[in-house]
Amino acid sequence: MNYLPWALLALFTYSLVPPLISVATTGSVRIPSNVAALFTNLILVAGTVIVVAYNREEALTYVSHPMFKYVALAGVFLLVGILAYYRALSLGPVSIVTPIFGMFLVVSSAISIAFLSESLTARKVAGIVLGIVAVYLVSVE
Repeated sequence: MNYLPWALLALFTYSLVPPLISVATTGSVRIPSNVAALFTNLILVAGTVIVVAYNREEALTYVSHPMFKYVALAGVFLLVGILAYYRALSLGPVSIVTPIFGMFLVVSSAISIAFLSESLTARKVAGIVLGIVAVYLVSVE
């Protein structure tokens, strides 16, 4: 379970993104959501370039890799998803927008079960159902 510390780090750090973006993109002195997305993602790209260089990974050689089309398509979906998420955060309350956005966990699980041959267990079904119920309870005013 060497992934657990990374998952927990991702959880705690990513949990700060929605409130910070909401503060930056709302109020009388605000940054447009697309500009906030640009700058946060520039920081993401710059940081990732540093990590890739530090690890001596030859990133450009993967552009011709047979699996690159999946990475590129994921990038397009990430672009649309993040721009829409930031726009939603600039228009609505974090306590509603973030749980709805967080439903990607349920949808991703369903897609992986349907198309990636991952197992469907009673526990997973219960988790998906409870996830839907939790988001409903948190996001309905």
